[in-house]
Amino acid sequence: MTTVEPEPRAMRQLSRQEALRRLGSAPMGRLVFTDRALPAIRPVNHLLDGEQVIIRSQAGAAISVAAERGVVVAYQADAIDPVAHLGWSVVVTGVARIVADPVAAGHYRSRLRPWVDREMDRVITVGADLVTGFVLEAAADDWARGSVERSNGSAPG
Repeated sequence: MTTVEPEPRAMRQLSRQEALRRLGSAPMGRLVFTDRALPAIRPVNHLLDGEQVIIRSQAGAAISVAAERGVVVAYQADAIDPVAHLGWSVVVTGVARIVADPVAAGHYRSRLRPWVDREMDRVITVGADLVTGFVLEAAADDWARGSVERSNGSAPG
């Protein structure tokens, strides 16, 4: 059986607002930080509060130790279809900090349940100092040929 590869996709830059909106719709992402002078990436679930990415971690975890120092990190989330080659990706870069206010930390703990079966007693915010995002979409000639379905499931045209 032969698989037909999709046509190359157009890549369009997202506005800051659209990138944050899409990030808020994603259930999880990847936190990128430095651990002992080497890059580290951790998959985590998150919530978006305004322009702050909120995650939870455990005391002593590498990201918690880094956040105690207020280090710059990146947070990336996406929704890309590997078959159709359509979707989006967003990266937020900013300073990670432990939420020290017990009332605010309690508020976030009540809204963000960790996916892992561990005590996640630290709440970390990542500021959205830099927000970048892009969307992979069908090129205009794909739409003209009718070879791509619209996101609502209807055929073009």
